[in-house]
Amino acid sequence: MSVETVLHSGSTLNNAPACLLGEGPTYDPHSGTAWWFDILGRKLVEYVLASDSATFHELPEMGSVLARVDGARQVIVTETGLHLRHVATGKLERITPIEADNAVTRSNDGRVHVCGALWFGTMGKHAEHGAGAIYHVARGVVTRLYDSVSIPNAICFSPDGSIAYFTDTADGRLMRVAIDPATALPVGEPMVFFDHRGGDGGLDGAVCDRDGMIWNARWGAGCVDAYSPEGKRVTSLKVPAGRTTCPAFVGPDADRLLVTSASENMSAEQLAADPGAGSTFLLEHPVKGRFEPDYIL
Repeated sequence: MSVETVLHSGSTLNNAPACLLGEGPTYDPHSGTAWWFDILGRKLVEYVLASDSATFHELPEMGSVLARVDGARQVIVTETGLHLRHVATGKLERITPIEADNAVTRSNDGRVHVCGALWFGTMGKHAEHGAGAIYHVARGVVTRLYDSVSIPNAICFSPDGSIAYFTDTADGRLMRVAIDPATALPVGEPMVFFDHRGGDGGLDGAVCDRDGMIWNARWGAGCVDAYSPEGKRVTSLKVPAGRTTCPAFVGPDADRLLVTSASENMSAEQLAADPGAGSTFLLEHPVKGRFEPDYIL
């Protein structure tokens, strides 16, 4: 099966300042608001699509995952665990400590399953080899799923909730594992879904649409790739930033992709050659997206 390459046909969100490490985008259809993080800048970005307006919220530590609880509350995942965030005030309350006593690690990629459970990963703050793990959190109960992970990414779930996808970017293989749709806990061993070892760039964040297509940002290659449920790369959307990090479905019909990127550790020469680095983009390529489930406390 050949790969269809589609040139970028979208817009840079100019009212959302560039991030050092833009990550973890998600969308709340109840308020028409996209949220994402500048992990290294310790900021949470709130972006209202209808008004093209962005607000930066300072965080006391590095955060990377946000999930809606209800209209007034969110859960965010940081380097010390899960925190309840009150939308009106921004006040944070730590509710589930995870690796809070480990100064080496921080949180990275994550996503909520349709049952209300959360998967997320941790990694070394300097990408130390094997320093991280992937966790399952359900109603405050923490289960460590996979150890010795270097850069956890691409966590997402099939539409029926029976399959979880994930990767260790340092390893280069996109994995799939059968899970219980009622609990999001694995019921089998992970298997290779797509082997990207030796390919251009690294597998980063991902979302799965309502047809089971996985849309994965490829760090260092300036694109978002689509993989069929059979594990074939079928489409590649070019993005005007080399270090693309994660996509999210946005809009009233979840039919567009918002894509974050990074500029960390780039030299002046690299930034001059990649002026979109760290920006966030709204792609116009039509997708059949899904809205993220709420996290159940």
